[in-house]
Amino acid sequence: SDEEEEVEPKFKYQRIGNDLRNILNTDVVTCSAVHSKFLIFGTFRGRVYLLDHQGNSVESNLSIGDRHTHSVAVNHIDVDPRGEYVATCSDDGRVNITGLFSCENNQSLSYGKFIKSVALDPEVKSGVRRFIVGKLLRHSFLLCIYAYLLYLYVLLGDDKLTLYERNLLQRLKPSELCAVEGSVLSISWQGNFVAWSSHLGVRVYDLSEKCSLGLMKWEVPPQARLENFRCHLRWSNPTTLLIGWVDTIRICVIRRRNAIEASSSNLPGFVVDPVSTFQTSFNICGLAPLAANQLVVLGYRKERSANYKALRPVLCVIEYKMNTCEEVCTDSLTLRGFEEYTVNDYSLGCIIEENRYYIIAPKDIVVASLIETDDRVEWLIKHNKFEEAMEISAHGGSLPLLSVARLYINHLLTLKKYEDAAKLCLRVLGNNKALWEEEVFKFVKCQQLRCVSAYLPTSEECKLDPHVYEMVLYEFLKFDANGFLNLIKEWPPHLYDGLAVINAIHDNFRKQDANELLESLALLYSYQGDYESALRMYLKLQNKDVFELIRRFELYDVISKLIIPLIQLDRERAFKILLDKSKIKPEVVVHQLEQNQEYLYWYLDGLEKTESYGAFHQKLVVLYAKYDRSKLLPFLRRSNDYAMQEALAICKNENFHPEMVYLLGRMGSVVEALNIIIHSIKDIEMAIEFCKEHNDDDLWNMLIEESTKQPDIVTKVLDGIVDYVNPELVVSKIKLGQDIPNLQQSLTKMLWHYNLQEDVMDLAHKIQLTDYFDTHAEVVAMQRRGRNVSYDQLCPTCSRTLFSSETAPHSGLTIFNCGHIYHEACHASTRCGVCLDWDSILAK
Repeated sequence: SDEEEEVEPKFKYQRIGNDLRNILNTDVVTCSAVHSKFLIFGTFRGRVYLLDHQGNSVESNLSIGDRHTHSVAVNHIDVDPRGEYVATCSDDGRVNITGLFSCENNQSLSYGKFIKSVALDPEVKSGVRRFIVGKLLRHSFLLCIYAYLLYLYVLLGDDKLTLYERNLLQRLKPSELCAVEGSVLSISWQGNFVAWSSHLGVRVYDLSEKCSLGLMKWEVPPQARLENFRCHLRWSNPTTLLIGWVDTIRICVIRRRNAIEASSSNLPGFVVDPVSTFQTSFNICGLAPLAANQLVVLGYRKERSANYKALRPVLCVIEYKMNTCEEVCTDSLTLRGFEEYTVNDYSLGCIIEENRYYIIAPKDIVVASLIETDDRVEWLIKHNKFEEAMEISAHGGSLPLLSVARLYINHLLTLKKYEDAAKLCLRVLGNNKALWEEEVFKFVKCQQLRCVSAYLPTSEECKLDPHVYEMVLYEFLKFDANGFLNLIKEWPPHLYDGLAVINAIHDNFRKQDANELLESLALLYSYQGDYESALRMYLKLQNKDVFELIRRFELYDVISKLIIPLIQLDRERAFKILLDKSKIKPEVVVHQLEQNQEYLYWYLDGLEKTESYGAFHQKLVVLYAKYDRSKLLPFLRRSNDYAMQEALAICKNENFHPEMVYLLGRMGSVVEALNIIIHSIKDIEMAIEFCKEHNDDDLWNMLIEESTKQPDIVTKVLDGIVDYVNPELVVSKIKLGQDIPNLQQSLTKMLWHYNLQEDVMDLAHKIQLTDYFDTHAEVVAMQRRGRNVSYDQLCPTCSRTLFSSETAPHSGLTIFNCGHIYHEACHASTRCGVCLDWDSILAK
């Protein structure tokens, strides 16, 4: 069917014309011989023609007069390997042996019987020619081996293979060689082996041993006779015989018998071994070798057309194994008049060395040449099999691989397989800049630059013109904003003009693709070194990659105007940068954050944790008061770098009483502070602690006065003033009859405390006295100890050694605790003179 995929042909065909056409217009080919130098055809009228391979007539002895023609149809033609002699035979009973270019050894023999086959000796010997003739008798077989000049072998009789040898008197001496069976249908001669077919089968004869190697019987076709089919014999090499008969092919190898086989008596030295036998779906018109285990077979189809006409013949390549075969390819041939031909009207000739096969029909001759590399590539391209064409072209042929690949690219673009075409460009164009640019413009016409973008070369070894990359970017910008962004990320920025692309984005900006286009602008600006614009794009996008950009390029000077947007994007990462004073000065940050007090509070609070800056403490007071009061009082306590009056005003404005108490206390307004504690805070414990902290009598009196006005706090005051104020002051202020809760317990506790305190004081006094006397005893004992005095030590007054011959041993020494030692006679004072001098100097 038309939908079936075409199989790549093995052959290309050419009809032979020229002079052959004129011959076929008036005559019919009945047999032929194919030689590497020429072609020879025998016709129905008995003529023999010599032509070149193009069909042109060649002058030779065959064309001189009617001497070498037959009176009826030529049955068989054979040519010697050198192409010097031609043997023909016919039903007129004649065998003609003609020298093409010399008439010296020409022979014309007449047998009076039908001659169906003739074979010349394939082994060329100087001065010696042999040939075999097959005669068709009614019930007998005549096989003659004729040796002109020296030998003549003749097979005569009805059932004998007879050798005729010329003696010295030129007379024939017959000798029987082998019995034969019936009529000879075909002969093939190779070296010492002759194969012929009869109505029983095929026999191989060994001329050197003068014995038959056996008969291979052939199966008779149903409802037909075996002799009605021409047997096709061909030697593919000196020991391999190819047999094609009816619809069966047999491959036979002639081998020498092994030692065990040869030990048997009366057996020839060689044996015919059929290595493969198989049937075809058609009747065989000829066969020839092609390659290892492959045959070329000309076939005649068994089927008939609707009007019972013959179908077109086929040329089939068969690959054979042991006893099976596989049709590699089959070509149907259209030959002139094929509908009227029978199976025996066709034949197949070949020139094996050139892989040429000649399909010969009565009215037409076609040459099948094994398709060459260029032909294969051409056919594959024609049938859109570009991958196979590229593979073949890569290993030879005149058509370069690159040319095939470019045709393939065009084909893929036609099929709209843009991605495949782009991949192919990457595969075959390599670093050829000119070819890349040429192929890219094909994608431009299809508006499919997006498909090729991932495969464009971007290395220094093959960098295309900038406008090529820009065209790709413009197409992405127009149709695929996300793909455009990916290309900006992937491609090195030096491939294209960044400013031109930036302008194109601005000209084609679309709100629906705003995120992709803004990020693309950010990248392009950073590539151009315009980092501030790049940061602004990232900030518009709320893209946190901005922090990576700042870190990578150290854009700390650039961000001074973008501090607030950075904090809005990511406060943690922004403050990580802002709080590093080595990257950006706090003054710059504070100045920018003045317009956003909350951000300023976060920044100054974070800065305070890392390093205290007194210059910003006044601002912190305001910010703590506004955003986090819990941090205000601790900050007021640890800092001295703020204006207390302003801080107090802020606290008063916000009614921050504890903070006001602290500030008033620092400012000396302790009475006002205590008043706030008592009346506003109403925390008697705090008031007591405040009075303890300042330990001012006026404060205690004020607290006591206030406590007497509030009976429920009297006991708290009594408990808190112990060790600071005489409790009698509080008790004396209590009015008679005044109901004070827990007064008895409080007084009992206070008295117990005083008793306990008195006991503690007595015990402490005793411990102190004991410690004093113990220390005094240690000092006295130490003073009474001896001192080590060296002989070389000098007296500070007389500057002589403390011990000498002039000084009596019993002379005394005066030693001070400071370490200075005098002669008793030199120093009468109770104080050290050296230390006294230093005291006077220091006093001045």
